[in-house]
Amino acid sequence: MNFWDQNFSVAGFKYGTAPNAFLVAQAHRLKRGSEVLVPGDGEGRNGVWLAQQGHRVTAMDGSAVGLQKAQTLATERGVALQTVLGDLTDWAPAPASFDAVVLTFVHLPTAIRAGAHRRLAAGLRPGGLLILESFHPQQLQHRSGGPKDVSMLYTPALLRDDFAGLDEVMAWHGEATLDEGPGHQGLAHVTRWIGQASA
Repeated sequence: MNFWDQNFSVAGFKYGTAPNAFLVAQAHRLKRGSEVLVPGDGEGRNGVWLAQQGHRVTAMDGSAVGLQKAQTLATERGVALQTVLGDLTDWAPAPASFDAVVLTFVHLPTAIRAGAHRRLAAGLRPGGLLILESFHPQQLQHRSGGPKDVSMLYTPALLRDDFAGLDEVMAWHGEATLDEGPGHQGLAHVTRWIGQASA
């Protein structure tokens, strides 16, 4: 059983069932009925919420346990959710197949991060949006969640390089208070970044 299967095998939802607050704040940017890819969606809180807003959602994750819980949540809320089991080390969406990609606290090892980010960006259609929230290196000063390895924490400059093919719409880092299940609680230092594929 992999690390995330173990994490998601416990009762309840590690990061809750409510959507990420930054995603909710930015969802107005998505056109009605968008096709949205949510890599690293875990137990489905963001994918299911996006489906509830009328979008066609593909939730992709490396944990079969998480995706099973995501489907259960989708069924409970009366929405359809397509799930894909895959590893971002080599998984890629079909080119230009999504209107948006949503990455919420998906922290990847240095060896695969840039390549994975480029492949995900290539999955955007012209004008498509990439909406990302991650922990910043200054998160190491806080106890509200995230990797303890600074190389897996993202700055706006790092994301700007990884997503160099996208037009930057927003780049910000600073403190935010998280309330996302037992996994993310309290004051945090986050990076928020939005990019757009050229029309």
